[in-house]
Amino acid sequence: MRSRRSMCAANMSPHWTFRCCTYTSAVPAWQWTMSCTGSRTAAARFLGYDVTVQHNDRKLTRGRRNVNGQVALRVPRSVIQAKCSRYLQRGQPARRTPIINRDDYTIVATYGAEYRGIVQYYLLAGDVQRLHRLRWVMLSSLLRTLASKHHSTPTRMARKHQAKIITPSGPRVCFEATLHREGRKPLVARFGGIPLQRQKTAVIDDRQPDGLHHPRKELITRLLKRRCELCEQTGHMNVHHVRTLAELGPPGPTQPAWAAVMARRKRKALVVCDTCHDHIHAGQPTTLTA
Repeated sequence: MRSRRSMCAANMSPHWTFRCCTYTSAVPAWQWTMSCTGSRTAAARFLGYDVTVQHNDRKLTRGRRNVNGQVALRVPRSVIQAKCSRYLQRGQPARRTPIINRDDYTIVATYGAEYRGIVQYYLLAGDVQRLHRLRWVMLSSLLRTLASKHHSTPTRMARKHQAKIITPSGPRVCFEATLHREGRKPLVARFGGIPLQRQKTAVIDDRQPDGLHHPRKELITRLLKRRCELCEQTGHMNVHHVRTLAELGPPGPTQPAWAAVMARRKRKALVVCDTCHDHIHAGQPTTLTA
């Protein structure tokens, strides 16, 4: 009696082919699902790909229908929708507020790394060109983020950062941001420029992306100095707050020294020692060190 593996090699039906793959696959069965075994219109979800069996009687190669029965990899429609949803708001591309205060290089590098990771993972799919939708959504979100940062328009941002690079598939349009460094080679962040064409020999290099660097808040840095901003004494510190700068009063001889310091710095918080803090709340004059 012939084994399942030999029956699969003998070009049996797609039903036997999938059963053979299920039987011999080293990946646990819980990692992939199949909607209908053996159907031409069904697709098995495997490692983020849709695995289908092709059928086309009109596609002839050297007089033979070689496409029929061939297994193909597809980009799932649900994956494209899920990836695009991160950059959409009410169905339209929107800016990303959490990174709007970063420099242009970091913003473009963040978008470029996310887009490059998704595209390179699906380069084995026969319909990788369907990711054009994702590219448009991410590009629109990128330009709107830069435009909101610089109080400009997406068109002007596109004109500023647009560039052209040479790829093995020909010239491609991309968007770049340069970080100049004194005495060193400038860093270039790039979004796009990847041909959305299937690569049969593509190698998936799943690297861990670098996380966003969140700089420390200015108030925390001032607190860690453990130095009073009025008398410059060291030790235990407190933070005196006001709700608005208007509460500091008009400048002049009647304005307290601590209020003048806050008004000059345009800060609603002041790091002071215990003694100065008590004097502020008691309405007593504080010692101001020049």
